[in-house]
Amino acid sequence: MSSEPPVTPNIQNLITKNAQHVKNLTQQERDLPIPPAKKYAIVTCMDARIHPSKAFGITLGDAHIIRNAGASGVDALRSLVISQQLLGTEEVFIVKHTDCGMLKFDNSHLRNLVKERLNTDAAKDIDFLFYPDLEQSVRDDVAYLKGTGLLPEEVVISGWVYEVETGKCVRIV
Repeated sequence: MSSEPPVTPNIQNLITKNAQHVKNLTQQERDLPIPPAKKYAIVTCMDARIHPSKAFGITLGDAHIIRNAGASGVDALRSLVISQQLLGTEEVFIVKHTDCGMLKFDNSHLRNLVKERLNTDAAKDIDFLFYPDLEQSVRDDVAYLKGTGLLPEEVVISGWVYEVETGKCVRIV
């Protein structure tokens, strides 16, 4: 006999808010095409303090928003190739941010934490892509994406830092 999965407050919130969304979804929103209207993609951090639509002026349907820990271009490459090759994006923004957790730890710290908490070495070969220098990491990710050969040379790739303290976005490269 299987039991029903738990309904946590967060699950209930998703159910409730989604029902409201369904009721308020406009026909225009339903009819948006799959490719982003403004033909760009943003790679930014999963940090809950960043609201990409508000911070970067993105309207629904304008852009692909790819989020991961540290706004890693390495981690986002698969999605960016799909975005560009299948859906026609012509520009990529890498937007990292100040006070990022990826600046505060390193691989050994997280590997030890996983080993201690989960009693496994399963994370021993994972590069969690931490970085010690924010602006250099932006430069490195832009250079990495340009050097993969998986995004055409005409795709414009720029790198930015979002200041969580002020909300300002500063171009690095």
